[in-house]
Amino acid sequence: MVGDELNIDPWSSTQSTDYSRIIDQFGLSSMANLSLPNPSHLHRRGIIFAHRDLDVVLEAQKTGGQFGVLTGLMPSGRMHLGHSMVIEQVKWFQNLGGDVSIAVADLESQATRGVSLEKGRKIALSEYVANYAALGLDPNLTKVYFQSSRSDVQRLGFQLGKRTNLNEFESIYGFKGETNLAHVQAPMVQVGDILHPQLEEYGGLRPIVVPVGVDQDPHLRLTRGIAAKTNWFNIKENNGPGVLIGLSVQDENADLLGQQPNGRIDKKKVASIFDMIVSDLSELGYSDINSNPKQGTIVVPSATTRDMISIRIKLLQLERRLGGMGLLAPSSTYHHFAVGLTGEKMSSSKPKTTIFLDDDINSMTKKIKKAYSGGQSTIEEHRRLGGNPDIDVAYQYMMYFFEHDDNYLSEINSAYRNGKILAGEMKQLCIDKATDWMKNHQELRAQTEHLVDEFLAEDAL
Repeated sequence: MVGDELNIDPWSSTQSTDYSRIIDQFGLSSMANLSLPNPSHLHRRGIIFAHRDLDVVLEAQKTGGQFGVLTGLMPSGRMHLGHSMVIEQVKWFQNLGGDVSIAVADLESQATRGVSLEKGRKIALSEYVANYAALGLDPNLTKVYFQSSRSDVQRLGFQLGKRTNLNEFESIYGFKGETNLAHVQAPMVQVGDILHPQLEEYGGLRPIVVPVGVDQDPHLRLTRGIAAKTNWFNIKENNGPGVLIGLSVQDENADLLGQQPNGRIDKKKVASIFDMIVSDLSELGYSDINSNPKQGTIVVPSATTRDMISIRIKLLQLERRLGGMGLLAPSSTYHHFAVGLTGEKMSSSKPKTTIFLDDDINSMTKKIKKAYSGGQSTIEEHRRLGGNPDIDVAYQYMMYFFEHDDNYLSEINSAYRNGKILAGEMKQLCIDKATDWMKNHQELRAQTEHLVDEFLAEDAL
């Protein structure tokens, strides 16, 4: 943190949990104002707390349109509970009708953690995809691919590299002169990961949502900014009523949009482009389109803020017909960090901080018994002052992972605060719930691990 500014770093071992400030500083939108279909326990409890443009995805779902979900995994360690929280969100979107793409970041793992591609593949399949099947992802609606074998991701990341620079990387990520170049390259590969599902061979133009912890927002900010820079048509709210549309003249489209090398304007080309825009917008039902090629603007007075979604999609389709990339900025959702067992950040490299999905019951029980507690130092003080479930790891794990009954969770929360439930008793409640959860999960894994290959995209086989 510099002064009063929060710093969000995808690679840091510590992160801010001042989520209200994070929303304000980084321009996120609160989930509070959205109406969600069949919200999960993560939504109901405010664990998923913010978003960027999730309304674009919800509008597609509501109107029967297509949308996709993109997530990724780092094949360098064992899968733990924190990873499962992302898959719960992916499954929620999948149940709403979204197709799922999962990137195996084997190139990044090789470059930054020294994991060979062969070992990375083995870890991805045995530690992650096998657990995804047990957690309930549908192999028919899920495609797992590897960065190393999907050249389109690498090509797109390289192609879009000219839309950013080291100054922006320094601003977003805090990179300095001594930053390893593998860390500089990795975000551009992730840009390719996030945007490539919109390419025609991977599903075509549609909203893509990326559910992440808030520490990953720098990747989303970079990707959204780059996608916007490629767009040929600018769309924003008009100063008066409606929506304002203008042209974004770039090297790639200057001639097509009527910008001649000598600086003069080819009025016929400009008029032709504006006629195309008007024709396409008319297909959406607008009859009050005010086109002014001389000023370079189109105003749709009757269009609302919500209508900007369909207008943007329509103009991106036109851009593609004209030869442009037509990339829609990705949507994203953000969840709270699940605290590690010791009170610090969960990490695969620190086994004491988390529960792995292949832990035996005895190991898991020992970890929970040693977990950071929100209780008082003595039974007498705890009965008198009560405990703090907000920092009690056992309670937090029930809230995040193991207990789906909101009423029961509310009851034990109140009883713990009032001193009726002791810290040791809270840990035992968690152990009981965790044991049931883990036994069920491991049984499901044994029943579904034969499905692993069905999750793989063609270029991953």
